[in-house]
This record gives sequence, C-alpha cells and structure tokens, in this order.
Amino acid sequence: MTTTAPRRRRTARQQDLLDRLVALLAAEGFADFTLDDLATRLRCSKTTLYALASSKQELVVEVVKEYFRQSVPVVEARLAQVSDPAQRVTAYLEAVADYLRPLSRDFLDDLLAFGPTAEVYRRNTVAAAARIREVIAQGIEAGAFRSVNAAFVAEMVAATMIEIQRGEMFARLEMTDAEAYAELASLVVHALAPAARR
Repeated sequence: MTTTAPRRRRTARQQDLLDRLVALLAAEGFADFTLDDLATRLRCSKTTLYALASSKQELVVEVVKEYFRQSVPVVEARLAQVSDPAQRVTAYLEAVADYLRPLSRDFLDDLLAFGPTAEVYRRNTVAAAARIREVIAQGIEAGAFRSVNAAFVAEMVAATMIEIQRGEMFARLEMTDAEAYAELASLVVHALAPAARR
C-alpha cells in the first residue's frame, strides 16, 4: 500500500497516542465510539484528542491515514527482501494481506460506511495497484512473466482489490480481506507464468 499524503508534525506523545488509537480502532471499529469513550479508553483528556483532530470524524480519518501511512515501509521492506522477479508480485500482495490481517471486520465495515475513510482506502488501493503494475513490468522485462499488458493486468488487480475493499469478497465467500489478497497473489502469479512453468 502506498500513500502520498504529507505527514503532520507531531510530538512524541501525540504520536504514541495516535498509535494507540490506531490499535484500538483497528481492533474494535469506530462507529460506536464517542470522543468521551476514546478519552476514557486511552486515559487522556478530550483536549489531548482535539490536538490530533478537531472532531471525531476528522480523528478517524487521521487514524485511517496513519494506518496506511505506516504500511508503506512495512510492505516495501518485505518486497525488498525478494530478488526473484517472479516472486515479487506474490511478496507484495502477501505483504499487503499480512498488513491487513489484524483489522477487525467491525473496523473495515465502519471504514467503508463512512465516505471520507472509504476514500482514503480507495486512494491507497489505487496506489497499491500502480505499484503492482511496476512490479509486473519488471517481471516481464526480466523474462519471469510472459509478455502481457502490465497496465491491463494491474487494472484487473486494482478492480479485485476494490472488490475486496468493499467487503464483497467477505459477503459472498466469507473470506477476510487478507485471505482474498493471498488468493489474488496466487492467481496473478500463475496467470503470468510462462507456459513452460505452468
């Protein structure tokens, strides 16, 4: 996952609070929490929360942005560990899947039901698809994949990622987002493999 949103300057205490808030909401969702609830759970004042954002709505958007902002170095580090061009697509999508795995269904449902957070997820999905296109193109150039239109394949991957994002996979197949990403990785790699390797 990739995001280009600039990072706000925060004190170490604010960053620690935001990290704890990310962990709490990722585990339990956010629709049913009030700012009073969050202040109680995090053992801080509402004023401290207002230093992060001016309303609950802005705060949850900041939490979602932070979650995906933190994903970039984690996912890219996993990708950097893999030199085999044929395995880099799998490495990338599996890293995304592993990063999403801790997210509760409540969090994902709340994220998708609230327009501003759904848009953050959509932007990150689009950026991830662009990264996949680069990885596929590198694999084609290295001869690890058969010659295909990398942009087209990336668009198909993006379409599936958006379906995953919407919760459609979960609704129809009872798969988590992470499981769906793992299956997508397997499908893409096998579809792109040269005939001799199938």
